[in-house]
Amino acid sequence: MLKKAMEKILTPRESDELISAFDQIGDIIIVRIPDFLLPKKKLIGETLLQEVKKAKSVFYQASAVEGDFRTRNLEILAGEDRTETEYKEFGCKFTVDVENAFFSPRLSTERERIANLVKDGETIVNMFAGVGMFSIMAAKKKKCKVYSIDINPVASKLCEKNISSNKLLGNVITINGDASNIIKKQLENKSDRTLMLLPERSDEFLQSAINATKSGGIIHYYSHIHADKKSESGKLSEEHYLQVTPVKSEIVGSKIVRPIGPRFYQTVVDVKITK
Repeated sequence: MLKKAMEKILTPRESDELISAFDQIGDIIIVRIPDFLLPKKKLIGETLLQEVKKAKSVFYQASAVEGDFRTRNLEILAGEDRTETEYKEFGCKFTVDVENAFFSPRLSTERERIANLVKDGETIVNMFAGVGMFSIMAAKKKKCKVYSIDINPVASKLCEKNISSNKLLGNVITINGDASNIIKKQLENKSDRTLMLLPERSDEFLQSAINATKSGGIIHYYSHIHADKKSESGKLSEEHYLQVTPVKSEIVGSKIVRPIGPRFYQTVVDVKITK
């Protein structure tokens, strides 16, 4: 139905590009529009609002996610001008602010994978937790303790709200502040499993992740990797990690999390460290 509706205003090729570049998060749609289609952005927004069930707002992503707070600029195209919505994933309910706190629906498979790896009794440090989705999904399944850190006060406030909205087996502790400083002050050698989901700055924070993690603990190291062949990206990310780590590390596994551009991938390497 959406493709058919788009045929009224776009060529088939333009329609294909546009549909692959929008996310539906609760009742909000966010669309990335190529420059050559920007003159039609209002019409695109109105069409999406009319054709996509449950959608109440359509936004154009006017900037990339950027800055320490990981926010982006959104421009309302159609519907209600609000950026907060409710989102459900794998039995959990979350309030997210799609403009003012980091959130990506395209990480759902990775969130489920991590939650399934967590064991009862683990202590986890989630260094860049956003609104707490990884943290809460882990604590929903297992009797673990998760320190859920984010420097963005909006994200931390939403994390607190999301903890209250879900029945958890484990315990999630929200901490607002810089992950490196918090680890140095109170979380050194506390973590059995450390998540560092800030792939564009992973090398900068690797030492802090190591400081947080017990000897024999696991670090989930995310990075952005250029690879001419998709099949090589996991191996390249392993090689990069081994080049930059200052501690003995056993590679447990690696994988592509998602493509982020032509021959460019977000990857994760799972490593067991020895200090």
